[in-house]
Amino acid sequence: MAQKILVVEDEDFIRELYKRQLTLAGFTVDSLNSADAAEIQITQNAYDLILLDIMMPGNMNGIELLKKLKQNELTKQVSVVILTNLGLDDLVKEAMAAGARGFLVKANFTPDQIVAEVKKYLGDTGVHVPNPSTPPDQQ
Repeated sequence: MAQKILVVEDEDFIRELYKRQLTLAGFTVDSLNSADAAEIQITQNAYDLILLDIMMPGNMNGIELLKKLKQNELTKQVSVVILTNLGLDDLVKEAMAAGARGFLVKANFTPDQIVAEVKKYLGDTGVHVPNPSTPPDQQ
């Protein structure tokens, strides 16, 4: 059975691009455009990994959703990787302290490299934090 991933990204083009690449790589992929919608979806479905943007429309951002997920008994074990263009050190620290398994800056990765990172996270039970400002082939 294919591993199931949720992509939470408000930019339609980027969300659909990641969904397509992950699907082509053999994953089952759902995608949503807001943290509010994702909160409901995550409590009703089991995901092996969630790729979560920070800045989104609605009542909460990605970090707030991450904190809610980690406080909920039903969802606290889900693996969340922050996928954003905000590479500020304070945000990285806040996301990791809130329970993210990793933090990727979109601008530093091609869609195929994002797929490779997802495979690393799913094949590895520990926390994996690449340097957000260094492309993976230079780490």
